Amino acid sequence: MAQYTKNPPLIESAVLSDPLEQFEAWLQDAEAAGVIEPTAMNLATVDADARPSLRVVLFKGWHQGGLCFYTNYESRKAAALAANPYAAATFWWDRLERSVRFEGRIQKLPEALSLAYFHSRPRGSQIGAWASRQSQTADSREGLEARLAEYEQRFAEGEIPLPPFWGGYALIPERVEFWQGRLNRLHDRLCFERAAESWQLRRLQP
Repeated sequence: MAQYTKNPPLIESAVLSDPLEQFEAWLQDAEAAGVIEPTAMNLATVDADARPSLRVVLFKGWHQGGLCFYTNYESRKAAALAANPYAAATFWWDRLERSVRFEGRIQKLPEALSLAYFHSRPRGSQIGAWASRQSQTADSREGLEARLAEYEQRFAEGEIPLPPFWGGYALIPERVEFWQGRLNRLHDRLCFERAAESWQLRRLQP
């Protein structure tokens, strides 16, 4: 069982006043610590029937203060976000004994931003976005590979267009919590909550 002894106390005076800047500082720490995928975040949604769902996506930068991620707009998560445009996300960095939680509303990203990110991906990933009907039933692995081959032939030359069913979202934080493991289970929890144009900070009991 982990004893959570790696870090000094996380005190209010030691964190930045902007939680997004504080998150970036911790993300850099995670990258420096050699975390395999420091941008991996667990994204939780709730569908029209009030059923929660959770999956891992990758954090892909910021847009107007929101955490960006990209997906198929016909996926299960997209259907949930259309019905209930709020979400929560959690980052866990075991090597640092730290976690960050975000809660807030969801906005679709502008198409131009989705296009720019789409074209920054490897060509194979771009073709894969066309070939996959995310969250739909697949008859077989061979069928998926056949679809990929079909689109590889279709887009053998030239720039690959952005699929009309693919793009990004931004989670606009209304609440951000920084968790740091401490001895005797007295973990540090500092919570920022949006209040008008500023953030209010308070400590939560572990």
